[in-house]
Amino acid sequence: MKSTLAALLLSCAALPALAAGEIWISNEKDDTLSVIDIDTLEVIRTIETGERPRGITFSKDYSRLYICASDSDTVQVMDPETGEILHDLPSGEDPEQFVLHPNDRHLYIANEDDAVTTVVDTQTRQVLAQINVGIEPEGMAVNEAGTIAVTTSETTNMAHWIDTDSRTLFANTLVDSRPRHAEFTKEDSELWVSSEIGGTITVFDTSDQSEKAKISFAIDGVHPDRVQPVGFEFTEDGKTVFVALGPANHIAAVNAETYEVEDYILVGRRVWHMAFSPDGTLLFTTNGVSGDVTVIDVAKREALKSIKVGRFPWGAAMRPSSSGG
Repeated sequence: MKSTLAALLLSCAALPALAAGEIWISNEKDDTLSVIDIDTLEVIRTIETGERPRGITFSKDYSRLYICASDSDTVQVMDPETGEILHDLPSGEDPEQFVLHPNDRHLYIANEDDAVTTVVDTQTRQVLAQINVGIEPEGMAVNEAGTIAVTTSETTNMAHWIDTDSRTLFANTLVDSRPRHAEFTKEDSELWVSSEIGGTITVFDTSDQSEKAKISFAIDGVHPDRVQPVGFEFTEDGKTVFVALGPANHIAAVNAETYEVEDYILVGRRVWHMAFSPDGTLLFTTNGVSGDVTVIDVAKREALKSIKVGRFPWGAAMRPSSSGG
């Protein structure tokens, strides 16, 4: 009996934790990255970067981390194992956010100061195109098929639709004031765009770029002017969207099918962006003003813990433990 029990315990111990991995956070005022261990919910590494890191994303195999070093006017490429900056990529001025094409090779970068979207080949390290868009571009998205990229422009209040083959605009659609973030649904049927000052998310039908829905937010005890949606993420099943509401200091849980707001979750101050754990059970939010990350139990929709990171955390990206972390 003892040997059977010991074998069972040993086999259980060998199983990886479902949520195992890391959450990488960009701290734009410290010029650093904070790496959070998902098992312990503690910061295990702090890594220096270029000036004002904001958007961050991993390659498909998680062997490279791309960093928008906005004030250094470059995209840095880091080896996440060593924390070494391997090289810089040409990015245009003031790269804010970017998105990696499904081909795992082409980066689409929003250049806020230049009113362009820059397309960079990460292998040849060459600029493939610079596409004129609206004033102060920030949000970037690309569909699963890799056929459409979208840039949002904060001052022009538009989503700009780009054909990735010809690298030209084929549509421009109005949204509410100061759009910040964009995401396609997994089946590519919809595009969601958050408008920070407008206080809304606009949902577009991707087949004809028509407006399909408009989502608004209201929190008891919070002035409407402080409800400013910025970053958001879909759950793996595509049924729920978690939306960061900026200085409202809350995350909203939105039903992706009915467009109804189901819950609000109190987090830290000035919440920007977020990332899920590998198994989707935990959500990590970057809270710029309070300089911390809130850990949310996704099923219960409750905040579990606050983790102190650097000054003004902004971007977040997940790296599973299977990549060597």
